Amino acid sequence: MDIKTVLRDSKLTNLPLLASQVVEGFISGIHKSPFHGYSAEFAEHKLYNTGESTRHIDWKLYAKTDKLYTKKFEEETNLRCHFILDQSASMYYPEVKSPSLTNLDKLSFSALSIAAIMQLLNKQRDAVGLSVYDEELRFQATEKGSGLHYNMIYSELEKCINTPQQSSKTNTYQFLHEIAEKLKRRSLIFLFTDLLQPDLPRADLFEALRHLKYNKHQVVLFHTLDHQTEVHFKFDETPKRFFDLETGSKIDLHTHQIQKEYVEKMAEFIREVKLTCAKYRIRYVEADIRTNFEKILSTYLVEKQNLKS
Repeated sequence: MDIKTVLRDSKLTNLPLLASQVVEGFISGIHKSPFHGYSAEFAEHKLYNTGESTRHIDWKLYAKTDKLYTKKFEEETNLRCHFILDQSASMYYPEVKSPSLTNLDKLSFSALSIAAIMQLLNKQRDAVGLSVYDEELRFQATEKGSGLHYNMIYSELEKCINTPQQSSKTNTYQFLHEIAEKLKRRSLIFLFTDLLQPDLPRADLFEALRHLKYNKHQVVLFHTLDHQTEVHFKFDETPKRFFDLETGSKIDLHTHQIQKEYVEKMAEFIREVKLTCAKYRIRYVEADIRTNFEKILSTYLVEKQNLKS
């Protein structure tokens, strides 16, 4: 099931509500997914076995999936999860005047992904935290599990969507180190960034990623890009003017003149990031904003299972 069809034209004005709709769509399609084995981890459900008490059957879920699941109440995971969001100007690409599920920039896609994962974490009041950075550390909240804390983070994510940081640069190196130092207890860390910081040597960028493994954290990098244009460089054949959202510089060109070289350079960069993540045991996930959220939520389920094993 394509989750983007759940609320095809919904605006991102109520992030918790929209995230819950995304999650419900994911639940409905999970029995068709290769990750269906993790359904017991998801939303505290397990398949009903003949002869068990029917007291805890989730009839609402049965109506959606045509399968019997029972609710699980006994397990306490005490999971700690920290989200790191790159809010630099490049994350507001492509330009979107009114973000919706079918029309997202990288920042909106990331914020909605975080909100959807939080919907799952909230089932057991797992502790969540959030750090937001660009050229400054804009926001930081330690991990807590209260409803008030969740609402504060939802509010901050909505603020990020609705108040773009104009021409703000990225300081990934400094703030990943700073955030890593403050995360003292073992946590599941989700980083959403496009990793676009051309003024930073790659060795420094990779060292900052490595530091996130400090204190044995489990780290997932969601490399958030518009694959059509930023990876494959596919545009129409008319002349284009490209602006650097972080520096304001511009260039005029026909895209076909540099497409081959650009694609090769980007592929080389992505390959290097993947190899570095593998070296440091960081899970690398391609997050294409033109796709749905199933890969994001499925990754969360797998990583949660790995953290407990």
